Amino acid sequence: MDIKKFPSLSVVYKTEVVCPNDTNPMGILQGGRLVQWMDIAAAVCAQIHSNKICVTASIDAVSFMNPASVGNIISIEAKICRAFTSSMEILVKAWSRNVFETEKQLISESFFTFVALDEGGKPTAVIHVNPVTSAECEQYEMSSQRKKIKDKHKTP
Repeated sequence: MDIKKFPSLSVVYKTEVVCPNDTNPMGILQGGRLVQWMDIAAAVCAQIHSNKICVTASIDAVSFMNPASVGNIISIEAKICRAFTSSMEILVKAWSRNVFETEKQLISESFFTFVALDEGGKPTAVIHVNPVTSAECEQYEMSSQRKKIKDKHKTP
């Protein structure tokens, strides 16, 4: 496709509050719940960018840098890095903030890859990305390198 969209047009912000049923017995946010929230934000970002239904193809290593506890506010940002033929790489970052404090801390970040589907459920072409800022250009270039590494490790 010759059409290109700016990454800023499909940025998604998602906010959650950590409730008791989101935590482990220690009152700390379960990693799986956070990944679920991040996946939803990434899916919405991919779908807004492509104007298609999109499904998760892969999630890069997810690191949990800091814990979040009951009552913390979780802010998630999903932003497209690059679109290939039918797939898109989305960078997702999550922060935690205590409601009584102003500072937030990064708790996780990962790259999610989504594939756009046509009405028949088959992969379909997506709109390319037109990076603008230096950070977007850097992510755009690095995305290609990450894809090459993933493709090299795919099982036949």
